[in-house]
Amino acid sequence: MQQNREQRRNDKPQEPKEFDEKVVQVSRVSKKTKGGNNMGFSVVMVVGDKKGRVGVGLGKGKDVLSAIKKGVKKAKRHLITVPMNGTTIPFPIELKLGSARIMLKPAPKGSGVIAGGPIRSVVDAAGIRDISSKIKGTANQASNVYATFEALKQISSIVEHKGIKLKSIAQVEEEEKMKLKEIDQASAKASAGEVKSQEVKAEKKEEKTEKVEKKPRVKKTVTTEK
Repeated sequence: MQQNREQRRNDKPQEPKEFDEKVVQVSRVSKKTKGGNNMGFSVVMVVGDKKGRVGVGLGKGKDVLSAIKKGVKKAKRHLITVPMNGTTIPFPIELKLGSARIMLKPAPKGSGVIAGGPIRSVVDAAGIRDISSKIKGTANQASNVYATFEALKQISSIVEHKGIKLKSIAQVEEEEKMKLKEIDQASAKASAGEVKSQEVKAEKKEEKTEKVEKKPRVKKTVTTEK
């Protein structure tokens, strides 16, 4: 009976998760008490829906699974919406948080995510497709994740405060289509002009050859004096 129940549970289609969960760093910690050392784990988690929402949380537990669950809960409580200009961020930003120092820059469409591991985990979870970044401070993954999260939070606050207008992905794609159409039209006109110029040159050559053929040949007479 138990095997049949387990098979039925496994056969059920799993619902797609709303948020993607990524483990950034797992640390083993110990706490000294009167009874001795209590061992545990702390896990830094990144949660995002790849549609503009992302969160970061730190979970602690006696085992890794319980720490991951606590980290996911904390990350979902502190979700933020990242403003995006098409597929990238609206403007560059440089932030220093503790020993971490990072730089984020917008990138043209199609360039991809140019970032290290900790920054990439936050950016991918937020749904940013094109961005360039650099880690200038510590190599600690947790510190860089928190710094990236804080930088995205500052971008959202600046956009709200200044009222910056952003373009959606659909608008960017339409603009690219219009540019491609203009380029195609210009290339078509240029090719048509080249064809016409070649035709005109061919006609001129034909006219010259016809004139040369029509000219009568004059025979030279040589007169000898006696």
